[in-house]
Amino acid sequence: MINSEGIPRDVIVMGASAGGVEALMRLFSSLPADLPVRIAVVIHRSPLQSFHLRQVLGRRSTMPVREPKPHETMMPGTIYLAPRDHHMLVNGHHIELNRGPKEHFTRPAVDPLFTSVAETYGPRVIGVLLTGAGDDGVAGLIGIKHYGGLGLIQDPSDAKVPSMPLNALRYDHVDLALPLAAMPTVFATLAEGQPLKS
Repeated sequence: MINSEGIPRDVIVMGASAGGVEALMRLFSSLPADLPVRIAVVIHRSPLQSFHLRQVLGRRSTMPVREPKPHETMMPGTIYLAPRDHHMLVNGHHIELNRGPKEHFTRPAVDPLFTSVAETYGPRVIGVLLTGAGDDGVAGLIGIKHYGGLGLIQDPSDAKVPSMPLNALRYDHVDLALPLAAMPTVFATLAEGQPLKS
């Protein structure tokens, strides 16, 4: 059983790379609009071109998608997207942005977000690694688990580029691997503090 302690898992962080735009569009369009969670997302993106990613992801999203300002308060019912060329971290309920060194050859990177959220919210966190190349997010997912959170991945067979979820399976004890289509129901169950059969 997952979440047998009855802890509401109401902070969700996601990381994606190659194939991530399509995956996030599908996922955001199927989330319950009243899901009582905070969501923060990093997708590897060019530092030079914006491609209006927030608008693309928000077009069919059931929740508002924002690129946050520094020190913005992280509110439930909102999806926060890391801006291009900035790492996004969470400190308390506030979002911090910085242009620190690239990690895994990219900025934004997944690991800084996952690690900061784990340290802030502990067992309330669900870390999710989606489609992508490389191993960004694996160390962050291990950190989330260290602080009592849950580690989920997109089923590699469901991912356009399976390296990121496969590396999480290889280096960490992942709590659950599931297709995108199953994630909204799982998120809603865990947000209520209900147990989930693994």
